[in-house]
Amino acid sequence: MKLSRPDADVFVPAGGEPAAVLAGVSHLCVAAHQDDIEIMAHAGVTDCLDLPGKAFGGVVVTNGAGSPRTGAFAHFTDEDMQAARREEQRQAARLGRYAIQLQLAHPSADVKTPGYPGVRADLAGIFGGCRPEVVYLHNPADKHDTHVAVFLRCLEALRALPSEQRPARVLGCEVWRDLDWMIDADKVALDSGRHPALGTELLKVFDSQISGGKRYDLAVPGRRLAHATFNTSHATDRMAGITWAMDLTPLVMDATLDVATYTLAYLDRLRADVAARIRRFC
Repeated sequence: MKLSRPDADVFVPAGGEPAAVLAGVSHLCVAAHQDDIEIMAHAGVTDCLDLPGKAFGGVVVTNGAGSPRTGAFAHFTDEDMQAARREEQRQAARLGRYAIQLQLAHPSADVKTPGYPGVRADLAGIFGGCRPEVVYLHNPADKHDTHVAVFLRCLEALRALPSEQRPARVLGCEVWRDLDWMIDADKVALDSGRHPALGTELLKVFDSQISGGKRYDLAVPGRRLAHATFNTSHATDRMAGITWAMDLTPLVMDATLDVATYTLAYLDRLRADVAARIRRFC
């Protein structure tokens, strides 16, 4: 498998020819940074552990540069930190039994540039090299600039595929902005309450982040549990944990849809729902 950058990393935990392994992936997550996959796509990881014949593939687009360096990592150079984060992502792939883990190592500035050749070529090769049942992406309402840029580059690559090769389901997952604000009819509930011990261990792998004070190993399971509990007021919890997602499949299937208009329609429906509830009891 040929990627555009010499520092890109292709890791197949169980061995095998990478292109052949990628071709067998049923659940694919393409994320911006190391540890994003484990935050947003735990449902996909556990689907592939629980269901025979399924295989999870992870893609990290950026190189992890610019991370805070504190505690045990305070003496690290930025290059050292990138190497540490790369190895942490490999460790997560081993622990979660991913079929393949790709780390494309692009600087964030390149990802934020529409049509950047290396980013475009890598994503085209990945999406063209597999036929996943479901693809997990960042959502366009995320508040992290790089997350939104990665989503947009992925959307460009998916729209460039022949229509019959585009995945049947594409979901935009929460990371740096919860999606519990969406109205219930718009929410896609991803069951992230299965294998809770594994979920925590996958997050703990990223010690370069946790030891610096970002307790994702506590916050992410807590958010999943909170979503499950506050999902409905008049029924007991159906899941032990929920990650919310929005359905991005229409954006992939119809290239004429404007991303901003599509995304803002979610806010319009929330606004109408709030207004209707207030007026109902005035």
